[in-house]
Order: sequence, then C-alpha cells, then structure tokens
Amino acid sequence: MPQYVCNLCEKSFSVRQDIVDRYENWTPSQCLDCRNRTATPSASSGPSRKSPSGKRARSRTSSATLSVAQVLEEFTGGPDTGVFTDGSSVPNPGPGGWGAVYVTGGEILGEAHGHDPATTNNRMELTALIEGIKLVPENEPTTIYSDSNLCVQTINAWAAGWERNGWKRKSGPIKNLDLVQEVYALAKSRPELTFTWIRAHDGSRWNEYADALSTAWNRSEL
Repeated sequence: MPQYVCNLCEKSFSVRQDIVDRYENWTPSQCLDCRNRTATPSASSGPSRKSPSGKRARSRTSSATLSVAQVLEEFTGGPDTGVFTDGSSVPNPGPGGWGAVYVTGGEILGEAHGHDPATTNNRMELTALIEGIKLVPENEPTTIYSDSNLCVQTINAWAAGWERNGWKRKSGPIKNLDLVQEVYALAKSRPELTFTWIRAHDGSRWNEYADALSTAWNRSEL
C-alpha cells in the first residue's frame, strides 16, 4: 500500500490505493490515530453545502484542481474574518508551495503565495504561517487559522518549553528548527494574534482559498 508521512506525529502510515483513488489529487496527511484525536470540528467553521438530508457535506474537491476564483464560486462556509494559511508538498518530501490570505468580513485585504522545488508539508505550513503573520498590520487583533494542528500546537504549546531548554527536547532534535524559531519569534512579538486550528477540506471558503494559493505553482492559472 502507498506510504505517507503524518503531518502531526510525523510517523509513516499507509492508505489502501482504492481509497486514495476515490479523491482526485488527494494526498493523505494524517494517520488514523491523529485523525481520531482531532476529530472535533473547529467551532467557528461552518458548512458550505448541504446534502439532500440537510446534513453538512464534507468537501471532496481538492483545491489543487481549482483556481482561487473557482474556490470562491464553490465554497461559502467557515469563518469570514482572519488570516488563513496552508502549505503542502507533492509528494512529501518534494516540490511544494504555501499560501496565505487575510480577510475581514469576506473582503480580501491581502494575500501571498510561494513555491519551493524541494521541501516538505510541514516546512510549507510553517512558511505560510510566517508570511500570513506579515499580512496583518501591527496591533490589529486577528485570528490566524492553520489546518496543521502540528504547527498550531508548536506555537501555542511546545515552542516556549523548547526555547527555555535551549531549543532542545528529550525526544530528539526539533524538526524544521529554523522555521519554528522564526514563527515563534513572530508570534511572541505579536500578542494581539491568536493561532487556531481549522479542519482541512471541510468546506471553509478561506481555508480552501489558502489551499488553492498554496498549489497555484502547479496550475496554469492562479
């Protein structure tokens, strides 16, 4: 079976090929254990579409195949204010990209995206957060959304202890230390910012938009 690396615990896991084939351009990013631990949806996210039964329909369209304009047509759910960030590499490791968009009341105030020919999912997620922070004017209270719980936990829970210990941890070296130190320094300097996890591909318009920005390098149009 195909092997992948979990973007939360960074352990390898497998997914049956027939499951992967159901969703065009989908790259599994979380092992089953981590998916179960983060199964509670973000309280601020909302549905974009409803199934015939009226229940929330999970997005099954990868933004990798959609332009940002198509994302705006396709999705309507989720929070409409904040900075939304995303990053990925295909395969992981491999070429990848990052994207960030800053919106207030559904109006885009700023956006940015970039590409790295040799990277990992987590490096692109961290880069997206760094660049997303830079979009917000200083002293402007804002929520920064990321669909990488690993990155959000790094900022909110782990980095302070690592810093106190001389950027060391008992379980081994800190991966992507250069980017971890940069994003944590930015977060500490911007106490008006809040960092929050949001579920990926659950119909949140601006999370999907950030995803589309992060994969724009692999399309012929933004």
